[in-house]
Amino acid sequence: MSGADTSPKAALSQGDKLAIDTIRTLAIDAVQKANSGHAGAPMALAPVAYTLWNRYLRYDPAHPHWPNRDRFVLSAGHASMLLYGLLHLARVAEKDGGNSPAISLDDIKKFRQLDSRTPGHPEYHFTTGVETTTGPLGQGVANSVGMAMGGRFKGERLNRPDLPLFDYNVYAICSDGDLMEGVSQEAASIAGHLRLSNLCWIYDNNTITIEGHTELAFSEEVAARFLAYGWQVLRVADANDTHAIASALETFLQSSDRPTLIIVNSIIGYGAPTKQNTSKAHSDALGPDEVKGAKRAYGWPEDSEFLVPDGVYDTFADGIGKRGAALYSQWQGFFEAAKAADAEHAEELSAFLEGRLPEGWDRDIPVFEADAKGLATRESSGKVLNAIAQHVPFLLGGSADLAPSNKSNLTFEGAGSLTPFEPGGRNIHFGVREHAMGSIVNGLGLVGLRAYGATFLVFADYMRPPIRLASLMELPVFHIFTHDSIGVGEDGPTHQPVEQILSLRCIPGLLTLRPADANEVAEAYRVIFSLKNQPAVLALSRQPLPTFDRSKYAPASGTAKGAYVLADSEGTPDVILIGTGSEVQLCVGAYETLKGEGVKARVVSMPSWELFERQDEAYRNSVLPPEVLARVAVEQGSVIGWDRYAGSSGSIVGMHTFGASAPIKDLLGKFGFTAEKVIEAARAQAAKYKK
Repeated sequence: MSGADTSPKAALSQGDKLAIDTIRTLAIDAVQKANSGHAGAPMALAPVAYTLWNRYLRYDPAHPHWPNRDRFVLSAGHASMLLYGLLHLARVAEKDGGNSPAISLDDIKKFRQLDSRTPGHPEYHFTTGVETTTGPLGQGVANSVGMAMGGRFKGERLNRPDLPLFDYNVYAICSDGDLMEGVSQEAASIAGHLRLSNLCWIYDNNTITIEGHTELAFSEEVAARFLAYGWQVLRVADANDTHAIASALETFLQSSDRPTLIIVNSIIGYGAPTKQNTSKAHSDALGPDEVKGAKRAYGWPEDSEFLVPDGVYDTFADGIGKRGAALYSQWQGFFEAAKAADAEHAEELSAFLEGRLPEGWDRDIPVFEADAKGLATRESSGKVLNAIAQHVPFLLGGSADLAPSNKSNLTFEGAGSLTPFEPGGRNIHFGVREHAMGSIVNGLGLVGLRAYGATFLVFADYMRPPIRLASLMELPVFHIFTHDSIGVGEDGPTHQPVEQILSLRCIPGLLTLRPADANEVAEAYRVIFSLKNQPAVLALSRQPLPTFDRSKYAPASGTAKGAYVLADSEGTPDVILIGTGSEVQLCVGAYETLKGEGVKARVVSMPSWELFERQDEAYRNSVLPPEVLARVAVEQGSVIGWDRYAGSSGSIVGMHTFGASAPIKDLLGKFGFTAEKVIEAARAQAAKYKK
């Protein structure tokens, strides 16, 4: 079901040339009008992108969300006008079967303007046809690895004999900058290891970065590096040679055992008289004289603006439009036949395509009995994750080499490992590649899978860019971060997170959860799987935590509200003790002692600031009454931000320095994380506000 035009390629036709130059001039005019942006790369890459889109891409412009469409990722997001021009000229619809265009000519005229559909870098969810948010270099190509892994996974799980429901390819255009970024190297390494033959990167080898020629900082042999990764490497000597481009794409389509890198030599701003081989500034707006010069080089009317000549729309309609419609129709037949052949398969397929959790997905989530010794929340997380995964067939993920330690592996029968020869395995072995793991998880989420990654919390720093982008794209992916505090112990301050939870809470839209015991873990997973457009992170302990007796204390269902009263006194409390994660047990211990002393204390478990802030004011005030100023907040992390709950004069027991290397008991004593310390702070607060 390739759908590609694999016939011998004749010389570039007049219609092809006109379409290519239209892509170029639209980019020139948009950047010039905005006086911002980059026209050089779209000008140089127009022949490459046109050949891919109009001759090879399996994509139906009338149904841009077709599940088996090829994915096109513009990792070089600064060249966004290349993509916007393609979306416009191919007449990609805003909605499947709709009449409104994803990108109109007016949208192109509003390039980089407030609330336009043509922002400076492509943004997923914002503009139909944009498959992922790109801009931070390296992220797009790393996402494409997840998309390709996801395509093979879905094919293995959902295809039936003679019914190829999922066999799409993933193409990514990348720049010198993309290939310099470390994340792309991590991603290329795992793609080669997994032999992702449905993945093709097209490298725009124009030897220019913002600072100047790449020889300033980049002299490696890219081809040799990718050959070492296990990729197939092809070369196109001239970006204007559409015959050579077509030949390289055909070679990719015939390959079945490795990903492909096509190195395309180009001159940035091809056709701009004085811009060739010069360092590019932040904007490639050419200026009026150079705009005319560039258009003159293309044989274009010099004074025209945003011109789409007669016949250009028809050229795309006869290419990608006609081919895409036929492929979509064929796939619809496969889809209906697959549903008719197997009712159980039909339900699984429908649930996946609708993004719907199977009925009863949470029926085996365990309820944990009260236990003073308890479990590390990483342990209870593993139990809950496996209970859910057995009923959610499109949940997959894994760890950056630490699965035995963070308990993120799926251990039930049939889970399997995702390998070059078992693409349907559900345990992904990311290797020690945290940054790429985050980006690959985003790629899996972008193709409709429920995906997760796992590592130690301190290494969330390596993953911050993809976590941030997951939030920006509103992807319901999640990450399991264990070893969440100085409780890591002897490994010392390099492995003990102090500021990481705070830094994650700073990301708009990200949901952070730090559960206090096994039952809060179970409820946290219920929250995570209810999310449709929001990523989440779990921060979990290495050390065992008591499982609270819920007949004595409040039910863990309060987790869903972010904070709840776990233990209380009669009447208005004298002091409120607020804790998260492993520190809630300190608050409970202090509560019991204070209760014996006649101090009316309240314990608030606060696993999620974000969830708590979503509640209405009445609920928030019922948990933290404004009139009760005596408060103590306890968390083994940075104290910054806790004053919003402890109050400006409340007490915060937290970390003001990095940790140390020592057994956990010694560390907790040194840094003041003991029930005695909490009791002391509570007494002082209660006495302070007693009057």
